[in-house]
Amino acid sequence: MDSFWIWWILAVTQILPIFYSNPLIQTIHAKTPQSPVECNQSGCTLQNSYGGWGDRKDCVALNITYPTTEEEFRLAVSQAVQKNLKVKVVTKFSHTIPKLACPEGKNNSLLISTEKYDSSIQIDDANLAVTADSGVGLRALIDAVEDAGFSLVASPYWEGVSIGGLINTGAHGSSWWGKGGAVHDHVIGLSIIVPASESEGYARILRLEAQDPLFNAAKVSLGVLGAISKVKLSIEPRFKRSITYNFTDDANIEDVYTDHAKKYEFADITWYPSKNTSVYRYDSRVPLNTSGDGVYDFIGFQGNSILISKSVRAAEKMLENAKNAKGKCLTAAATLGFKKLTGNGLKNNGLLFTGYPVVGYQGKIQTSGSCLYSTRFDTACAWDPRIDGLFFYESTAIFLASKFGDFIRDVRKLRDLKPENFCGIDNYNGILIRFIKASDAYLGQSEDSVVIDFNYYRSKDASTPRLNQDVWEEVEQLAFFKYGAKPHWAKNRKLAFLGVQKKYPKFDQFIAAKQQLDPKSMFSSTWSDEILYGKESEKFDGCALEGLCICAEDKHCSPQLGYYCKEGLIYKEARVCRYSSPSKTITSTV
Repeated sequence: MDSFWIWWILAVTQILPIFYSNPLIQTIHAKTPQSPVECNQSGCTLQNSYGGWGDRKDCVALNITYPTTEEEFRLAVSQAVQKNLKVKVVTKFSHTIPKLACPEGKNNSLLISTEKYDSSIQIDDANLAVTADSGVGLRALIDAVEDAGFSLVASPYWEGVSIGGLINTGAHGSSWWGKGGAVHDHVIGLSIIVPASESEGYARILRLEAQDPLFNAAKVSLGVLGAISKVKLSIEPRFKRSITYNFTDDANIEDVYTDHAKKYEFADITWYPSKNTSVYRYDSRVPLNTSGDGVYDFIGFQGNSILISKSVRAAEKMLENAKNAKGKCLTAAATLGFKKLTGNGLKNNGLLFTGYPVVGYQGKIQTSGSCLYSTRFDTACAWDPRIDGLFFYESTAIFLASKFGDFIRDVRKLRDLKPENFCGIDNYNGILIRFIKASDAYLGQSEDSVVIDFNYYRSKDASTPRLNQDVWEEVEQLAFFKYGAKPHWAKNRKLAFLGVQKKYPKFDQFIAAKQQLDPKSMFSSTWSDEILYGKESEKFDGCALEGLCICAEDKHCSPQLGYYCKEGLIYKEARVCRYSSPSKTITSTV
């Protein structure tokens, strides 16, 4: 992994030499992520693993409790009911970008963490099912299932999540086959703790299965229906997959994405717009006796040298400050070259990438996150906030399959105006395209869908605009407003959720279930309501810079730094913050 970032830095050193040294590096041990919750005598503060919420404001609660059994979990909810406290359930990872887990406030909220509620994994061989405590980590569950001779079929690509957290937020892999790529569509039962009457002990555990009318509400609940305590997933006999990445021209993504998804069970496509390159993932099951013990160790999730992570961030910041898009194109080319050379983290027989196809057991090839387990004192996940490494936003839009091709055509038109404007996302992972089947979950997808993810630079200073800020805002608004894409519940800037309730045909049924299970909204907060109901915030100076609003006036951008509210380049209804050099500055009337 280190060689990738060294290559990256060698590229940017043609722009400005970089050297970093810091004695604190020697004291950081990044074997596990830091706790998302810090408490002192005045209360507890919740943060996400990236070190910053969208509004940069802290999430605070009166206290936190760590149940270790389901009964302790129920008692924690019971005590909160008796004390009339609001409750938010948090995990050891805290990877959501929106503030779904943010409690109502320090004086009237309790956090319940599932970090220590992770001991039970029960495999039912006869019925091909596994039941786990909601705090069980995805990697621990996968390993237990594989050791018993079975496999989970669906999982997200990042394994640093808990089972309860990933189904609550609609986490997914990629597949239109079978039950599809969304993990919640492989859930066949779950337990949820909800408020109850005094005679019932103030909290009760509901055991829900497919025939229960509340089941489809609870499968993707955002944590606002109650506290998920156990999850029951379907499993299959252990199997292997064969993966080949085809790096090729990007000329016809919009014409072939459907056929690609239908041909390969675990298909995806990664598009690097500035490089006119698409990478097709040919990924399907193979017989169990097929030779190969491959591993997928995605390079972005490997342990990085802290020194190099800091240097990469410093280089990226310099390019941003200099508005040097061509410099970003240089580093994007290095990134893409390294991914092609290394198979994007695939390793034949668990060691090195030596060529395609890479064949491996499902448990070793479906998800990754080796930076979580690094034993070296000088390595960490590249975004670990303790090291001043990468800091980025991730936008994720979920399209009806029938509309996706037109979206790609529009993005291609925007790209063709000035391809170097897209180098910023190509430094990360381009535009990742995945596939999810139609779901019965009320907050799942009503039709077969296509998902895109793209990451982009985020300043540590909320008042600082980004290079090509207008481009990413126009892509966002194309997705969410022109084409009506749904936002991923655990990702995205706040503007992506505007009007979200209108995009779910069964949203009213979800709200009815919420009122039935949690009539006093004990598990809701101002923050989660803003996401669930797609509420628009009051606009203020600079609110568009971090996606807290869509600009309507120049002051919503950063006119003092040359960023003005303008219409989109190809989507004229879009309103974006665009940089104008002083000689070209004209006050916007948009």
